[in-house]
Amino acid sequence: MRIRVIGGGLAGPEAALTGARLGCQVDLYEMRALIDGKPRLTPAHQTVEFGELVCSNSLKSESEWTAPWLLKQEMRRLGSALMGIADATAVPAGHALAVDRVEFSRRITEAIAAEPAIRVIREEVTSLGAYDGPTIVATGPLTSDALSAEIVRLTGAKHLAFYDSISPIVEADSIDMSRVYFAARWDKGTADYINCPMDRAEYDRFLDALLAAEAAEEKEWEKLNYFESCLPIEVLARRGRDTLRFGPMKPVGLRDPRTGKRPWAVVQLRKENLRADSYNLVGFQNHLKFGEQARVLRLIPGLENARFLRYGQIHRNTYICAPALLDETLFLKDGATRLAFAGQISGVEGYTESIATGMLAGMYAAALVRGEEPEPVPRATALGSLVHYITHADAMNFEPANITFDLLPPLDEETRRKIRDKKERHRLQCERALAALDAWRAARERLGAAAPDSEHALRS
Repeated sequence: MRIRVIGGGLAGPEAALTGARLGCQVDLYEMRALIDGKPRLTPAHQTVEFGELVCSNSLKSESEWTAPWLLKQEMRRLGSALMGIADATAVPAGHALAVDRVEFSRRITEAIAAEPAIRVIREEVTSLGAYDGPTIVATGPLTSDALSAEIVRLTGAKHLAFYDSISPIVEADSIDMSRVYFAARWDKGTADYINCPMDRAEYDRFLDALLAAEAAEEKEWEKLNYFESCLPIEVLARRGRDTLRFGPMKPVGLRDPRTGKRPWAVVQLRKENLRADSYNLVGFQNHLKFGEQARVLRLIPGLENARFLRYGQIHRNTYICAPALLDETLFLKDGATRLAFAGQISGVEGYTESIATGMLAGMYAAALVRGEEPEPVPRATALGSLVHYITHADAMNFEPANITFDLLPPLDEETRRKIRDKKERHRLQCERALAALDAWRAARERLGAAAPDSEHALRS
C-alpha cells in the first residue's frame, strides 16, 4: 500500500518526506513539469522545482515564546524535513526566520530526488478515486479547476476562495543607500532590514499616487475576496490616509539613527537570499499594473532608481470548509474515504502552517498504512491547536488562520489571575505545549510509532 500525495508546494513535499521516513512508499504528484524542454507552470510559479516560495521568503518570528516560534519548535522536535532545510538556508532577517528562496527550493527538490521511497509523477490529478492507499491533497492556493470540481463532487461541499498577493522584489544595488538605514524594530534582533523613511510630505505624495494608480486588469473569475491579514496596499490605503502608517508602513520602534527621530512612515525591505543582492518590500503586496507599480514605488525614498526583479501580483487561493469536512487527523470525517487535506487548501494560512499540516498528514497517513489508528497531536500544542481550529471553527463563517496564542487553550483561571504579564503567560503556554508534545512523542516511541527522526531530517 502506497501513500499518494498531490501537490509539490510546501505541504506536499513535507508529507511525502515524512511518509517515506516512516517506512512508506509514496507517490508524489505535481502538475508543474518540463514538457519538450519548456516549463508548464501555474500563474504564480516561475519554476518546476518543489517548495517554490511565491510570496514572502519569511517563515515568521523566531523570537522565543511567540506563537510562530512555538510552532516551529514543535516541528523541529518532530523532525520536519522542510524545517531542517529552512534552518540550513536561512538568511539574516532580524528576529524572523527567512530563507534563500532559490536554495530552499533546490534543497527540497534534491531531498525528494534522493529519497528512494518517493516516486515523482509529473502530471495533473483530476480524479481522487482508484487508489489503494491514503491520499493527501496538498495542492495549495492554485488547485486546478478540474481537481477542485472533483473535490466538490466527493465532499458535496462548496469551495471558498480568496485572493492572495505577491510582494515586489528590487535589486539591492539599485537602492540609494544614502537615503535609507539598517534597523530592526525596537532594535530587536540584528539590524537586517533596510528602512526607507518618509516625512509627512513624502508620505502624502506617495499615498496620493497610490490611490490614483491603475489596478491590474481583473479576469472574469476574480471577485477579490482577500484574506484580511494580507490585503494589497492600495486596498488598505482606501480605508484612510493613516491606515498604511498603522500597518505595513508603521514607524514605531524604527528610530532613524541619523536624526534620532522617528519618521512619519517607513517602508521596510527584507533580504531575499544569502548574497543579499535582492530585497522584497515587506507588506507591499498589490494588484496594480506593472508600469503603475514602478511609478508609485519609485516615490519611496531610496527606491527612486529601483530595478524590479518581480512586481506584485494577484493569485487565487482556494480552500475547503475544513470544519464541515475534516477530523483532527486531517482526513474526511466520513470514515470511509481515506482522503486527507494539508496546506493552504485545508484552511491554514502561512508557509510554516502549511508545512506543519503536511508533516501531520504524512504521519497520520503512515499510521493508516501500518494498520494503526492515527493519534492526533495534543490539543495543548501549537500543532494541535492549529488543527483544532480548522476542524472546529464555525463552518458558516470559516476563514483561514495563522498560528496565534488565541488558538491555544488558555491557562487555568488561577494562573491567569496571578500572572497579568502577557509575555509571561505566553511563556507558560509554550512550556506547557512543548511538554505535551514531548509526552505524546515518547508514548508513540514506546508503541513503536515514532515520528520521523529529527537528525535524519536535519541532515537532509
